[in-house]
Amino acid sequence: MSATTSRIGVDVGKAEVWFSINGEPAQCCKNTPAAIERWIRGLTEPADFAMEATSDYHLVTALEAIRQGHRVYLINGYRLNRYRESIGGRAKTDAGDARLLVRYLEREQDDLRPWTPPPEGYQTLQKLLRRRATLVRARVMLQQSLRGVPELQTGLKSLLRQIQKIDDELQRHLHKAVDRAGWSEDSRRCKQMEGVGPITAAALTMAFHRGHFRSSDAFIAFLGLDVRVRDSGQKRGRRRLTKQGDPEVRRLLYLAAMQAKSKPAWQDYYQRCLDRGLATTQALNALARKLARVAFALMKKQSDYQPKVPCGQT
Repeated sequence: MSATTSRIGVDVGKAEVWFSINGEPAQCCKNTPAAIERWIRGLTEPADFAMEATSDYHLVTALEAIRQGHRVYLINGYRLNRYRESIGGRAKTDAGDARLLVRYLEREQDDLRPWTPPPEGYQTLQKLLRRRATLVRARVMLQQSLRGVPELQTGLKSLLRQIQKIDDELQRHLHKAVDRAGWSEDSRRCKQMEGVGPITAAALTMAFHRGHFRSSDAFIAFLGLDVRVRDSGQKRGRRRLTKQGDPEVRRLLYLAAMQAKSKPAWQDYYQRCLDRGLATTQALNALARKLARVAFALMKKQSDYQPKVPCGQT
């Protein structure tokens, strides 16, 4: 970073945005495109922006900063909270978080990658998948909470039919979004895999086109399916998924693994995971990770899926 480049911490909320330049007391402006454009246009030198990814609220600021020639770094909220604790921070305010983001960027920038805007198709598919996830959660919640009330079953069935209609409409929009983005062939390749349906194929295709992944390991890390290791001395800590990526893509891959585990091509792999002492959930996560690696290879090499023939079968 050149000597004339500022570091700006940005705490983004639904209604307000707080900016701290080089750790100075934060300034506030409305979270509207016009107000944010004016504030960034008022900068007199290039800047590196650090902001926490918060739903979609940060996108206006991030995109405007890039449009005006600045760099943007998105900071994981969990890591920022742990960083605050590690330096003895006791208070959490919007203005304080803006200054904290400057401090974090000062110390960690060399290990961070600048954020780049996702393709339009990615944004569209991600919004549709998240809205469908909300719909699915609502459907499950209604089914479970009203299951034991006989008087409401007629109304519940009618409501579930309406939810299914909305789900069908969302899925049609998903397929159209894949077609408009020019990703139909990649989606088709993913659908050839056992357990992977149209929705999961769309999610995998969306994730693949978010950036240029050097390897399948990078793709797995992006999905949050990589394993966090915490060992110390003679103690071997429990292995857990990092869960850094989109939770809906992981959920769909887990469901795909539940379907694939009973298929001839994946039965042996799933059983080997169980034989290693993995619990059922861990084995399914391992299979989900394997499916994601295969999908990455298919899209990377632009090849069709060739099912693995188990030993002893022709």
